[in-house]
Amino acid sequence: MNYSNPIPQKFSVMEDDMGVNAPRYHQSTIAKLIGGLYPLYRAGTITLEPLPEMMLTEGYSSPTPDLILYDYTEEQTRIVIEVCQTNGQKNDLKKVIWMIEDNEYGILEGFVYNYKTHVWLRYRKGDGGLTTESSFSEILQLDLNAFL
Repeated sequence: MNYSNPIPQKFSVMEDDMGVNAPRYHQSTIAKLIGGLYPLYRAGTITLEPLPEMMLTEGYSSPTPDLILYDYTEEQTRIVIEVCQTNGQKNDLKKVIWMIEDNEYGILEGFVYNYKTHVWLRYRKGDGGLTTESSFSEILQLDLNAFL
């Protein structure tokens, strides 16, 4: 069967009554990260479970990062990852810093990955708003870019 694409590819985000749907490259990046991290979690190599699009809290509304790494022992999210394109990078970076510094979510490390430029930015709790261009997680002792 031949399916035509009813939506021009120039549009990177679709919005409908259900909300905003991220573009294919955005979702593909999240899938690759989970696909690389989850086997490590299952094998016990890392202790944080990678979960997509999860609220940071249970019981009340909270931010929903693209990917979290959750610590079941402490019942806290320790790492967040936002996937973006160039237009959204500044806002996603602000969001990550805000989630880490201005809230009690327990997040220690956050990343923003721009799938158009292939640039990773890392922010750790206490970095004072300064980011590092790095895909290496100090908590996991892994280079996240290796999964892409």
